[in-house]
Parts: sequence; C-alpha cells; structure tokens
Amino acid sequence: MTRPGALHERDRIAFVALPVALFVLHIVTAKGYGYFRDELYYLACGRHLDLGYVDHPPWIGLVAAGVRTLLGESLYAIRALPALAHGLTAALAAELARTLGGRRFAQRTAAVATTLAPIYLSLFSVLSMNAFDVAIWAAEFVVVARILRSGNERGWILFGLLAGIGLENKISVLFLGFGLALGLAVAGPRVMLVRRSIWIGAGLALAIFVPHLAWQQIHGWPTLEFMANARNLKNLPLSPLGFLGEQVLHAGPLALPVWLAGLALLLASARCRPFRALGWTWLAVLLLLILARGKAYYFAPAHVLGFAAGGVALEAWPGRGARVVRGVALAGILAGGVLAAPLAKPLLPVEAYVRYAAAIRIEPSSGERQRLGRLPQFFADMHGWPELARSVAGVWASLPPEDRPRACVFGQNYGEAGAIDLFGPGFGLPGAISAHNSYFLWGPGDCTGEVVIVIGDDRETLESLFESVELGATHVCADCMPYENELPIWVARRLERPISTLWPEIKSFI
Repeated sequence: MTRPGALHERDRIAFVALPVALFVLHIVTAKGYGYFRDELYYLACGRHLDLGYVDHPPWIGLVAAGVRTLLGESLYAIRALPALAHGLTAALAAELARTLGGRRFAQRTAAVATTLAPIYLSLFSVLSMNAFDVAIWAAEFVVVARILRSGNERGWILFGLLAGIGLENKISVLFLGFGLALGLAVAGPRVMLVRRSIWIGAGLALAIFVPHLAWQQIHGWPTLEFMANARNLKNLPLSPLGFLGEQVLHAGPLALPVWLAGLALLLASARCRPFRALGWTWLAVLLLLILARGKAYYFAPAHVLGFAAGGVALEAWPGRGARVVRGVALAGILAGGVLAAPLAKPLLPVEAYVRYAAAIRIEPSSGERQRLGRLPQFFADMHGWPELARSVAGVWASLPPEDRPRACVFGQNYGEAGAIDLFGPGFGLPGAISAHNSYFLWGPGDCTGEVVIVIGDDRETLESLFESVELGATHVCADCMPYENELPIWVARRLERPISTLWPEIKSFI
C-alpha cells in the first residue's frame, strides 16, 4: 500500500489559539443557569466512590472526587475539566486533519468546526461523561489514522489503553470498537485484524474494564436493567431519518457540506485510500446506533472525524473556484455556530433566550418523554436546585426540635437528592436518600422512617405507607422541568413497616 508523504507543519491557531480561546469561553460562561441535574448526581457519586454505578462506569465519580478535593464544588471548579476537554478535542481534530494530509486550512477548519458544533458547545459546558467521551474518541481516531498512515501496528497498544479508559468512562466506546472492526474488515488492511498487536490492545482494554464488569456481575447487572427501562419508558424513539436529522442539527446545519465532503473523501478519494477504513467506521457506528435505538447525541464523538476529513477535502478542492468554496464553507461553519450557540449553551438571560428562540422558530425540545415548559430540558434542568434545598430546609426548621435529629429527606430522583446533598449542609439539612439509580444502592442509611421529609409524590401513596402525612410546603420553580414545579414537600411520620423491607419495592432504575 502506498503511504502518504511527510506530515505538514502544525498550525498555531488551530493547535493553540483556538483551544485556549475555547477554554476561556467556557470558564467565563461557566455559571450559566446554574448546576445541571446530572452534575448534582455525579458529585454525589464522587462522595460514594465505587467500581461502578447503576447508569455509568466509575470514571466520572473519580473525576468528581478529584475536582472536589483539589478545587471544590463550585460551578467554575466542576466545569474546568470539561472546558479543557473541549480545547483538547479541538486540537485533536486539527491533529487528525494533519494526519489525514491536511495543511493549515484543513487543520483550522477541523478545529473551528469542533469549537462551534452545537452538540459540543452543549456537552462540554457541564460536568459529565460525555465531555470526556468525545475527547477520548478524538484521541482514538488520531491513533488509528497514524497506524493506517505509517503501518506501525504498535499503535494498537495505545489504542487499547485509550479504549480501556474510555470504557471506564462510558460503555458507548464499544460502538467505536465494533465500527472499527467492521471498517477494517470492509476496507482493509484486513491483515491488521489478525495481528498480535491489535489483540494485545484489545486485551489491555478488557483488563482495564474487567473491574467494572465484576462490579456489574456482583450487583446483578443493574446497567442492563437501567438501559432497558430507559429505552422502553423514558427515551423518545427516533426513526432512522429522525436520527440523521438530529446529526445535522448537532454538527450544525451549515456544516453539513463539510462533513459530507469529508465522508466522500474517506470513502472514494484515491488520496485517502490508506484511511478508507475510517470512513467505513463512521458509517458502521452510525448504523449500529440507529439499530440499537441509541440517543442521537451518542454519535456526537464521530463528528470529529467528519470535521477533520471535511477540512482536508475542502483544502484539496480542485478548480479555479476552490478558494470561494473554501471561504463559503468556513463562513457557513462560523455563521451557523454563532447563531446556534445560544441554543446549545446558556449564554443569554432566560428572557432573552426565549425571545431569541421564538424569533428563529425553535421550540423547546427533549430526548425524553417529558412535558416541557418554555425552556428545553437541557436548560430547564439547570434551574431551581438551591431553591429546592431552601424549601426543604424551611420544612425541616418547622419540625419540633425533638424531630429534627431523626428526620431524613427523601427525593424522588437523583436531581432532588443531589440538590439536598450539595446545598443542604448550608441549611443544616441531613444527607438525602432516594431509590433512583445509584442512590438506591447506597440505601436508606440511618433513616428509621420515624420522620421523613418527602419531596414530591402524592398524599394517597404516602398515607398507605405512613401513619401521618401533612403538607409542609410547596416548591415553586417556573423555569425548571414542569414535574419539578409546584412540588409538594411532605412531612411523613411513622413508617408502618421497616424501611429495609420497603426499600427493594421502590427501586427506580431509569
């Protein structure tokens, strides 16, 4: 196989200026609308370190614990690493374009598209597995491209290391592994599939992932139960066309020509023949996610490859109008990214956002079966958490002094429980319990059921469990998710049976 020539020089704007500017942007806007629901949960996971959790592997818990120890739990602290990950991903996109043969324009285009893609502005703006997932996929794409470019198969060891770390962060890395195997089988070089180095890499990835698999087995494979419940009860199903449409929105509608050109380059260009397996990997991952009914954003990490290859395709565009084509494409990425940014990341005050979204006819959206207010779920889930803790604290303070030491707080979901755990100590509240996801595994603690402040639920259900139920307060939050607004906060007394026997019946893995 003919190998490409020497690598071109790295562009300082793509590798330094843009990543630094991107990090600064995320830090300056880090406060946004407040803590995101899932961030509260991940911070709680960091206080319960384990080899796994009901809905994700252990990596995010380790990150949260490390951030809390070194920087604290402020929004600036917990969102610094995702901001760094976005900057790193932009640089990796540029490096991927360079590895595919790109010069300065290709590298800059890849970095700019990765900077402004709406899905990336969203995923990298909060602490979650998704930020690290995208960065890890980008690094793996670079490693594979270097292997295909040079023929040096020792790179599969590094790929295995990255894959193992990626699996400890999010198991969707398996889609990349399967997609790559299919890509090599279709486009070659097929001989790599039987080389010792690739199997050593796979073994290394498995060895890193084994502790989490052992944890899953010990706990009865809770993630499989969670995934089945989420697919059947929570997530909105997407048709194949709907899934593809979401990809256009996620990458930026005006960036569509860029990554389509990149896909064509990988699949059909003689220039990129050594990298053809990457093009088939991209298609295989897309098909696997559609067949698996995955959420649309699960494909987000693959856009890095499309942006990098697209930059190379535009740079190599033939003919006298090539400069115009490149200029229009880059202008489209910039314009589309800027226009979509307030829809992807909380950059505007709420009222300004609502007016902006209405002006461009964007309706609130969610990937779940939930009723929405005037904000999309991603933004709504950043509202009301400190206020919820304050409302619960008011109910706790109204209890007779003899009841407070034995009172516990129960949240219906990990957002409510996480809010109490983060903000509650400032009000003197005890830690929260919940039967939702990993909170269920952490159990009821020392809660006896004598006095329970219950967030949400209805009187009839609680009266079937407790001797006495009274309304303590109603939490109002206009811009949070509707099911968190006008939320009753009950004071329930004297659970009629041991909480240990009730606990298994109220498990909620979803």
